Amino acid sequence: MGERVAVFVDGSNFYFGCKDLLGNAQINFYKLSQILVTPQRELIRTYYYNAPVHRDSDENRYQNQQRFFERLKITKYLDLRLGRLINRSGVFVEKGIDVSIAIDMLTLAWNNVYDTAILVSGDGDFAAAVKSVKDRGKHVENAYFRSSQSKALRDACDIEVELTSALLKRCHI
Repeated sequence: MGERVAVFVDGSNFYFGCKDLLGNAQINFYKLSQILVTPQRELIRTYYYNAPVHRDSDENRYQNQQRFFERLKITKYLDLRLGRLINRSGVFVEKGIDVSIAIDMLTLAWNNVYDTAILVSGDGDFAAAVKSVKDRGKHVENAYFRSSQSKALRDACDIEVELTSALLKRCHI
């Protein structure tokens, strides 16, 4: 059996990185996962994490996000994991996303589901979870945008891959 790889995508981090780099986030996540995993390894599953927009706060944004979620739901080998948005003094804040990513990375490592995790995020808060996954004998790679990179996260990971416009254009819809 070859090296088994699970991909964990911090959806908001990815969305804003794509918007900043490409002007949009129209990505085929199966192709992106295949590129990150490389042909020599086996993609076990991609986990995409996000929080649904409240319909009553912005109907247009809600509808666009629901169409995006529907595309994700039919993507091969991808699980959509949803957190929640809460209103804090007029600003909506994601809740439960980072914890879900960390728990899933650790649980799946503990259950020996993968050999290598690829974390698509620039959030330095994941550094401790990455170290725990590595303590379990797993490898962790970080795919990040230059605009939202965390040195602490990159340093915690075994390998880092910058998400460039050239790489993302290979999986653009």
